[in-house]
Amino acid sequence: MRILFLGDVVGKAGRAALTENLSQLRSEWALDFVVVNGENATNGMGLSTEHAKVLLAAGADCLTLGDHAFDQRDMMQFIETEPRIIRPLNFSKVAPGRGAAIFTTARGKKILVTQVLGQVFMKRPFDDPFSHIDAILNKHRLSSQLQILVDVHCEATSEKMGMGHFCDGRASVVVGTHTHVPTGDAQILPKGTAFQSDAGMCGDYNSVIGMDKVEPMTRFVTGMSKGRFQPATGAATLSGLFVETDDATGKAVTTKMIRYGGRLEQATP
Repeated sequence: MRILFLGDVVGKAGRAALTENLSQLRSEWALDFVVVNGENATNGMGLSTEHAKVLLAAGADCLTLGDHAFDQRDMMQFIETEPRIIRPLNFSKVAPGRGAAIFTTARGKKILVTQVLGQVFMKRPFDDPFSHIDAILNKHRLSSQLQILVDVHCEATSEKMGMGHFCDGRASVVVGTHTHVPTGDAQILPKGTAFQSDAGMCGDYNSVIGMDKVEPMTRFVTGMSKGRFQPATGAATLSGLFVETDDATGKAVTTKMIRYGGRLEQATP
């Protein structure tokens, strides 16, 4: 199976990059399944119903969220009716929606997508992500019948790396999101799991993690706020991870970092 994971979509620039390019890339790269983190697609804070529909129509097979999952209040209702949206397993015991789902590709292959939130440096005390993932991976085993992708939404690279090793040999892919900066550690772990600490963002990199530079710089330099953060609006780079798996085992055989369009050095499968 040929899988593409794209990191956090940030604002209008990120949405535009997906709508303009993803359909073409699906064809050119012969992709079987595309997962997109939509965490910041709506004005940099959460994902609205309208923008979820835009990302799905652009070619995403599944959308993951994060700690801003329900910043846009209409997502509370929409996620109950749209099975292609996954919120973190450990967001809340009463959160609507689902933290894992199994999808079937056009070729008839099955893939489970799940997501957890980290605990280190996060603003809220989320439940232990390792026990939540352990329960899912004990219930759904990696095999010729099922590929598994884990989105680990964390601040700390150490926690993301820990999750990668915890899932090694039990998942096809473990990829980090949340910090918006692509890390240079894409690899296949010893037992066959593709891993990258952070996929980066789909947004304008002439920014401060996707936000227009003026307000973040004002806060850094003066310690004072003069307004709200607004997403940067320049040309966006699609950043993520490409993984090809062995259909016989579900384990990764190839993985490459993706950077397409925008300002960053380009990298494709």
